Amino acid sequence: MRTMSTLIDHPPVTTTTPGSTHRPGWAIAGWVAGLLTIPVFVVVTGGLMVSTDDLVDNQLVLDELTGKAGWAWAFQTGSVAIALLVAVFGLGLRRRLSGHVAAGSLLPDLAAAGMLLVSALMLVGGGISTEMFHSLLHADEIDPDTVAAQLAIFNTMAWVWAGAALTTAATAIAGLRHGAVGKKLAIFSAVMTALIAFVQLVPFQYMAVLPGMLFLIVAGIALQRDAAA
Repeated sequence: MRTMSTLIDHPPVTTTTPGSTHRPGWAIAGWVAGLLTIPVFVVVTGGLMVSTDDLVDNQLVLDELTGKAGWAWAFQTGSVAIALLVAVFGLGLRRRLSGHVAAGSLLPDLAAAGMLLVSALMLVGGGISTEMFHSLLHADEIDPDTVAAQLAIFNTMAWVWAGAALTTAATAIAGLRHGAVGKKLAIFSAVMTALIAFVQLVPFQYMAVLPGMLFLIVAGIALQRDAAA
């Protein structure tokens, strides 16, 4: 005769290995994306800069850019890499904040939304590089006005990092009010939020890349260490 205990179905016991629930890969994606912005936005875009004196004539612009198709290709690949890494970081940060704030709080979603906005603008801004690459590859067959228009988009869209303010602000509030991140990181995030807001008002909107980049590097490293601890 079987005992009552043998008639009860016991759910299988699952075990987790150390670090399986707190892998810091998403945080690594953050600081890697931040570091990538340095060569992409400083070195690569510098390769496609034109003299302000040449801006009066699109033919002069095309002449100066001829032979630089490789820089357009480099920016396209770099911007896609940054976009994907930023998206991963944003979603990882959302999960991190969700574990500390009250249920229903908008802070985790705002943190993710900010990074997704940056990711989207990076994809759009990098997308024009494909057109620039082919235009410069066949510079003798392209209308100079077309290249000038492409250059204007190239010099604008990928630099629009205002959305990062949502992420930095959400991180700051979640850290200071709920202890979701360390106090130092929360204060740093608040400072980055102020800087991003400032460059929108001046306006030097393109400079939002700088505090955005710093946030990715600092927050990514700090959260990686915390997750791995």
